[in-house]
Amino acid sequence: MEQILTDLWQTRTDSPFPGLTTHAYLWTGANALFYSVATDSDFAELDRLGGVAAQYLSHRDEAGPMLAKIAAHFHSSLHAPAAELAEIGKHSHIDVALGSRHVDVNGIEIIPTPGHSPGSTCYLVNGAEGRYLFTGDTLIRNESGAWWAGYLPGHSDAAALASSLRLLRTLEPDVVISSAFQGDSAVHRIQRERWAEHVDEALEGLPAGLAKR
Repeated sequence: MEQILTDLWQTRTDSPFPGLTTHAYLWTGANALFYSVATDSDFAELDRLGGVAAQYLSHRDEAGPMLAKIAAHFHSSLHAPAAELAEIGKHSHIDVALGSRHVDVNGIEIIPTPGHSPGSTCYLVNGAEGRYLFTGDTLIRNESGAWWAGYLPGHSDAAALASSLRLLRTLEPDVVISSAFQGDSAVHRIQRERWAEHVDEALEGLPAGLAKR
């Protein structure tokens, strides 16, 4: 485990697929784990930090056998997109299905952002160092510093993704944390006055004809 911010820790690096790098993130403000892990190697460290009270998935690609192991070890609740219950539910019981924008009992704002996948969901929390936005694979910064949307031909819906990005554009995050990432880190501090510019850069990278439908 590595401390990234005052109240945010990241698990060790996982590479579930070639070229894909991920971490999970523990926000100690509510002992909420965002995304997921590939092994139980960090369980002891997570216990030391107070354990996991709730796990939040951004989309179905984060689901796997570790979901049930996390729930069993930490007695945590699993929060996951309602639109992807069939895929995620194969791996673990889902305690809270997420389908609308709201602030939940843990103080986490649930923001449905379909497009990368039908149930893609972002999360916004008021952390010790500002507003943290967990974007999953909806919005990612690459190793050269450019922002791009998680559009996969044959997998994603460009029009829905464009609409979701326009929604994210209205937010004012101080830190953005994606799921998969390129470069050294998925955690990026944001100058609020440049946030709209970053989202617009991702919008411009979507297939023009598809994104306007």
